[in-house]
Amino acid sequence: MTNHAEIVICGAGIAGISAAYHLAAVRRVEPVVLIDDRAPLSLTSDKSTECYRNWWPGPGEAMVRLMNRSIDLLDGWAQETNNRFLLNRRGYLYATADPGRVEAMARAGREAASLGAGPLRTHDGASEEASYTPTSPSGIGTGMDGSDLLTDRALIRHHFPYLAPDTVAAIHARRCGWFSAQQLGALLLERARDAGVEVLNGRLASVDASGGRVRQVRIDRPNGSERWSTDRLVLAAGPFLQEAAAMLGLELPIFAEWHAKVAMADPLRVVPRDAPLLIWTDPQHLDWSVEERAELASSAATRPLLESFPDGVHARPEGPSDSPILLILWTYHTEPRPPVFPGPVDPLYPEVALRGLSRMVPGLRAYFGRAPRPVVDGGYYLKTRENRPLIGPLPMEGAFVLGALSGFGLMAAPAAGELLAAYATGETPPDYAAAFRLDRYDDPAYRALLENWGSTGQL
Repeated sequence: MTNHAEIVICGAGIAGISAAYHLAAVRRVEPVVLIDDRAPLSLTSDKSTECYRNWWPGPGEAMVRLMNRSIDLLDGWAQETNNRFLLNRRGYLYATADPGRVEAMARAGREAASLGAGPLRTHDGASEEASYTPTSPSGIGTGMDGSDLLTDRALIRHHFPYLAPDTVAAIHARRCGWFSAQQLGALLLERARDAGVEVLNGRLASVDASGGRVRQVRIDRPNGSERWSTDRLVLAAGPFLQEAAAMLGLELPIFAEWHAKVAMADPLRVVPRDAPLLIWTDPQHLDWSVEERAELASSAATRPLLESFPDGVHARPEGPSDSPILLILWTYHTEPRPPVFPGPVDPLYPEVALRGLSRMVPGLRAYFGRAPRPVVDGGYYLKTRENRPLIGPLPMEGAFVLGALSGFGLMAAPAAGELLAAYATGETPPDYAAAFRLDRYDDPAYRALLENWGSTGQL
């Protein structure tokens, strides 16, 4: 017996759920079937820092426009639901102790403004521009966009007294913050189900694409296999996207990186509960004692901990105002690796992440050697070479891709699902959507652009 679906979506992470919502609840496509052999939102969508930003580098404005659209959708859903998913607009605070990086911060702010992220405001102690406005700890507050560059050290100390005393500059990107991934996903999934989406516990096993177009899929379920006729298939399989594409005879230009995060208690409230996302932009050497350095140097396995570590350690408070939890992330190993679950957990990662963050927030040194027991989890960033997503048609009629969402899957999902739905229903997507199609790699000019990718001034 063969069932029928207008559209089958492979993958019930936040991307697949968003696509199902936009197809069924907004465009009234039915029946839509969403398949996954795990519970929705349980593989990588619940392992994120749950942050969002419209602060993105070029070339081009496509990423900023995608994220601005996503944030517009998030703002609307927050208003409709009395902020059920706890959206805030605390911003991202990038900080440095290197005077040589101040101009790079200014360039990043100017570039972001030119791409549509909002104006750059400077606060140097002598500027006539508007004074710095702190963010609200909950909700979207003033709804500010753009960024604020603070180079007056007294101003930095006043607003962020917990930062390292030698901090010389900080730039606060404003249309940024975080939200509850589980609550957002549950909201969209409820609306999708109410619109008729059927969620099946099963795994995509094969695709019949005879004649060069999608015709039928086989789904392996706990009690046996089912065949579903369909002429539209969406691959939103997260870390398993390459495996899903292989069923269509395709190999996508993607790879996977493992990213982990630490959740630890901060009972001393070293990081205030109303802090923004904190990001240290300087490379560093970790702060070890003389005895610790000698011990680490004695083993080839631990000797790398004495070497220079990259910039980018970041953290934020997690939970309500009475929660003690602090999330810390620092990806210093970025080598591609095939997705394997459970992912690799480095037993030294919590200590390394804590010590790295202590360069930005010295009060955290109080936890050296006595930190509350941490919890570590993580997920795979599935990426393209230039770290832009794949959204749109595949080179097989009726097949579409929604993936390679890297570390921005949650923040991009609202608008990415909308773009996918536009393609799948024959609508004309916005012009920036071309930047995310797979066939961009067929353009010689784009391939040439890839050779100089990442040469802009964005942080």
